[in-house]
Amino acid sequence: MTVQRAADLLAGARRGLALTGAGVSAESGIPTFRGEGGLWTQYDPVKVSSIETFLADPAAYWRVSKDRGRIALAARPNPGHEALAALEARGCLVALVTQNTDGLHQDAGSRRVLELHGSGRFVECLTCGRREPRSEVQARLETEMPPRCTGCGGAVLKPTVVLFGEPMPPDATQEAFQLASEADVMLVVGTSLVVYPAADVPLLALRSGARMIVVNAEPTPFDRFAEVVVHGRSGEVLPEIVSLIGG
Repeated sequence: MTVQRAADLLAGARRGLALTGAGVSAESGIPTFRGEGGLWTQYDPVKVSSIETFLADPAAYWRVSKDRGRIALAARPNPGHEALAALEARGCLVALVTQNTDGLHQDAGSRRVLELHGSGRFVECLTCGRREPRSEVQARLETEMPPRCTGCGGAVLKPTVVLFGEPMPPDATQEAFQLASEADVMLVVGTSLVVYPAADVPLLALRSGARMIVVNAEPTPFDRFAEVVVHGRSGEVLPEIVSLIGG
């Protein structure tokens, strides 16, 4: 009945909004950050992924990012990504806010995607600002560590992701909070809801009167506020919701 209730809420939504996290892309083979086997169980996030340590020793970051980047570039959207795109196409969602940087939502067909933590699809030069596709830089990591800009003559490249200590993209963040304040249904998928300010998005939606649906493999701190909670794989639950909505 919980899945049916989720479908009913989304089918009736006029300003539905989704927030997604690493759990959605885990089913595409991209390791999560937290939880069993997560990246932060192997590495100290402050030492590996903070802007302060990146600037001090960019090679240390790139050595960890090398394998993760290879996996992310090879990943393909799973049924959960595709279901979210279908919900947008049916008018159940006006936009999708994501903590993920892998670009799989766009690959699946989602059109209005707000990336709170940036994009892993590009790198940029810290000196001249020139951008290059991550896919082109990935091959250079075998012989060049850290990778350097080919445009200005050797400055270090940084992925266009938000590292610890960096602000979130202002335009995407402002738009996400505006949409949250207007949402009537908030769909939260594959996120632990312990990372702020991203977790403020559903919190604002709740305070503005939205009904919340949580689809996550594990319990979250927000479960008690949700009208519907489904503990399961997004790649299984979301397609079922789309099927129940029909159209």
